[in-house]
Amino acid sequence: MIKRIFKPKNIVIYILTILITYFIASTLMPSHRSMVDAAVYKYGSRGSTVIEIQTRLKRWGYYKGNIDGIYGYLTYTAVRNFQDTNGLAVDGVVGERTLEALGLPTGSYSDTNSSKIYNNQDVMLLAKVINGEARGEPYEGQVAVGAVVLNRTRDPRFPSTVAGVVYQPGAFTATVDGQIDANLEQSSINAARDALNGWDPSEGAVYYYNPAKTTNEWIWSRPVIKVIGSHRFCK
Repeated sequence: MIKRIFKPKNIVIYILTILITYFIASTLMPSHRSMVDAAVYKYGSRGSTVIEIQTRLKRWGYYKGNIDGIYGYLTYTAVRNFQDTNGLAVDGVVGERTLEALGLPTGSYSDTNSSKIYNNQDVMLLAKVINGEARGEPYEGQVAVGAVVLNRTRDPRFPSTVAGVVYQPGAFTATVDGQIDANLEQSSINAARDALNGWDPSEGAVYYYNPAKTTNEWIWSRPVIKVIGSHRFCK
């Protein structure tokens, strides 16, 4: 057997190469991972998964508030106590490890009004259409656009999947003018997650439009539910 002898100079170069590789990988990965990591629930989150979190924490004596699907201070405190008891990082955020400890699925989002489960591909596609359609709008308006997509998946007049709704011919301007592929902003990803977690600022709308831009007479005839930013959300 031939033994390879490392000279001191070669060892230094070898170690430096490893350190540089690790630094580059750790610097580049977070921007990608932030888009595809497991679902994270924290102060301000809403939806059916928050209801599940509250239900389990209340059953085990950690949570004393109402089961309302709103991640407020009492939920935050209960999560911290649960994490402390179970040897988890005590940060009040329900990430992958805390979800697992609670016995809840990771990396997916459960629809508040049905048993529909959304995966990370749905998160990213929804984020892209929000980014293309509502970039620059108030955050509530961005979430509302995502909610419209999800409301359509539950309406028999539309396709039943996020992809089917988004790519239905002529449904969204962003898929026609290419804005769906614009540089993705983190707020769009956050808005997609909030919509998937059950927040619906549109109050059940299945249409929306910008009156300053649309020339479609039919859309103007739809009953307006709510106005957020530049968009009117309609039945």
